Amino acid sequence: MTGRLHVQQLPLGRLLPNLEIHQPLRESPNLAPRQGISAIRYRQGALHLESLFWGLTPPWLEVLDHAPHCARAESLASRPMFSEAFRARRCVVPVSGFYVWRTQARGKQPYLVTAATRAPLLLGGLWCRYHTTLTDFTDSLALITVPANALLASLTDRLPLVMARENLTAWLDPATPEPDLDRLLTPAPLELLGAFPVSKHVNHPAYQSSACAHPIGPMLRWAVS
Repeated sequence: MTGRLHVQQLPLGRLLPNLEIHQPLRESPNLAPRQGISAIRYRQGALHLESLFWGLTPPWLEVLDHAPHCARAESLASRPMFSEAFRARRCVVPVSGFYVWRTQARGKQPYLVTAATRAPLLLGGLWCRYHTTLTDFTDSLALITVPANALLASLTDRLPLVMARENLTAWLDPATPEPDLDRLLTPAPLELLGAFPVSKHVNHPAYQSSACAHPIGPMLRWAVS
């Protein structure tokens, strides 16, 4: 599963011309859980960009440190933590890329996974609302993970769910039947993503340099024969 995101300089206006930006995009070259994160939701007939807390906090959660930042696609419908949100409250998180760690003999090597074209990615997620008073509340989310595709399975066994632009309406619409949602919970196409190694400074959440996204080796990408 991923624990860090790269979110910088996303052309959301071109990607989603009808997007209503209620809060500015929260940018970070090395965004960790338990922070604010920008998400897109479908509300009142329109797409809204808003800031949520990264870590799902249903009303009955007693310990904030137990708020999951990821949810496995295989258990969305069966786990009480996720089932209600999966049926009715879905979102996407726009990112430039996300980090994964490849286990090696001398520790773990971070890789930045991006679209092969370096276009923005839309990561599928779930959200919920926690009321602190009758009028005050906090909205939070968890990203959904699926098995890694054949290209990136050498780096990690799980990847965030990448939502295709043409499936965005069905994913965000609360009325979409669950069987239709299940068909969207699939690994990204082999040709969509690429990955390249980056500095191990990324291992530290406090490291917020643009150098987080600088390749230190060749990109791993699907070769069309």
